[in-house]
Amino acid sequence: MKTIKLLFAFAISATLFTACYTDEIIVDNYNPAPAPSISLNQLLSRYELWYVDINQTVGYSQTPFLQIAFTLSFKNGRLFANNNLVGFGDQGNGFGIQTGTYQVYNNVLDVYHLVDGYQTFDVYQIDNNTIELYNPNNDTSYFLDGYQRSNFDYDYVFYDNIHYFLQEYKAWEKTYTSPTGVPNEFDFENYLQFLAGGNDSEFRSSQDINNNNPNTIYWDYTGLYNVANISGNRYLKTLTLDYDYFSNEFFELRVLNDATIELYQPASRTVYEFTGKGYIQFMKNAEGKQTDQQKMRKYKGEQKDNPRQPSRETV
Repeated sequence: MKTIKLLFAFAISATLFTACYTDEIIVDNYNPAPAPSISLNQLLSRYELWYVDINQTVGYSQTPFLQIAFTLSFKNGRLFANNNLVGFGDQGNGFGIQTGTYQVYNNVLDVYHLVDGYQTFDVYQIDNNTIELYNPNNDTSYFLDGYQRSNFDYDYVFYDNIHYFLQEYKAWEKTYTSPTGVPNEFDFENYLQFLAGGNDSEFRSSQDINNNNPNTIYWDYTGLYNVANISGNRYLKTLTLDYDYFSNEFFELRVLNDATIELYQPASRTVYEFTGKGYIQFMKNAEGKQTDQQKMRKYKGEQKDNPRQPSRETV
């Protein structure tokens, strides 16, 4: 993760951007847009990072590579994405990994994704730092907000999406238990797993000992989990594990680094540390099938009708 930045960076970034450019802004309210005042290539390269605001998505379908991306970057015909929170802000100098290539003409963006293949979009400039990518093949729109790396709050995005971070390892191995604290049932749990897909709320636990292969862990229990915020401290979360046979386990959750979390159990005053095993590179195949290595971010907001109509013949 990057060095901690100020929380209000997100709130003021759009204001800062508008002070930097004097191009004519074409505001689109789902009406046919005239030709932009700058070329599409210039528009896409104006900002180093385009944050995919998943909550603003409209339409009932999904475009896989946009569904899993936190940010996109368009660099001289090469498409980069931050799909993972492990290494977020550091991987690829903040751009993430290359996930494909792209071409533009008029207001059309054609993407050739390494996993998902060919995808085409109509691009609309909504305001000075917001664009819409409309996929006429599935009548779904994604909205992207532009930022520079220097004032993009990587830490805000990281901590706002901790539940996805927990899913980026095949297993979390208990590597430390504090010598103080009241003995309790959770002392016997040595591995945790947080599952992606569905409602993103299932976890598994295991009492295996010294299993170095996360693929062969025997999972004793499957239940539901929840991550919640703590008012006034965005770097501290709560984690609740629902164990039906001995009630819920409640923890304060801290991220120590990109591979280590700390769980403090107030009831027993015990501190546990878990280390991630089996890093998962988040990608997705063209057929939409999920595998252990290929998982997709779920919709975080309510799906909505898309008022767009295809502006050209679909491919």
